[in-house]
Amino acid sequence: MHARKVAVITGASQGIGAGLVEGYLGLGYAVVANSRSIAPRDEENLVTVAGDISDPEVAERIASTAVSRFGRIDTLVNNAGIFIAKPFTEYTQEDFATALGINLGGFFHITQKAIADMLDRGFGHVVNVTTTLQESANSNVPSGLASLTKGGLASVVKSLAVEYAARGIRVNAVSPGIIKTPMHAEETHGFFAGLHPMQQMGTIDDVVRGVLYLEQAPFVTGEFLHVDGGQSAGN
Repeated sequence: MHARKVAVITGASQGIGAGLVEGYLGLGYAVVANSRSIAPRDEENLVTVAGDISDPEVAERIASTAVSRFGRIDTLVNNAGIFIAKPFTEYTQEDFATALGINLGGFFHITQKAIADMLDRGFGHVVNVTTTLQESANSNVPSGLASLTKGGLASVVKSLAVEYAARGIRVNAVSPGIIKTPMHAEETHGFFAGLHPMQQMGTIDDVVRGVLYLEQAPFVTGEFLHVDGGQSAGN
């Protein structure tokens, strides 16, 4: 009998991340879930690790927990992220440091650890959750800092996909539009729906289905799956 597969999911306490935890559990995976404020859980198939993913020591703790509890890391979903919508000249040094630390530092620290474990077995999958705004900007949503950092997450996908393709590790991205999560107040939904050609916001399930498609598509690597109601196609 094969050992069960193990997924590490960052930004996992609510919204898309919480949906991804349930999605991977539904596939029969064991899951290590991280966010700054995630509630303690230690179950047969699920363990949580609280902490700021921008801290290299937290990344070390997540990876070592996955290996000590479940023996391996098969999949890493880099879902943790922060979006600060301000005119570019109004971003503070703190805004810059926070976005850089979470969106790029968090990716860097945990992905290095995960890929190192995957290389030992010649098998693995990394999925970055980006944003369509980094490639298809909208004047109604100032997104310079998100584009700068999430754009880095996007640009590294093909680079890592090619670097590790012959060693059994796939790297893909899901690029969401604006999704109905606790981050967006109900009264903003009409405005955000109008930013998509389909005139609606996406759901958490839409993004989870996209990630799980990539998870179950062994010949797909270096791919960007847009779950964005047509945003990437244009307006």
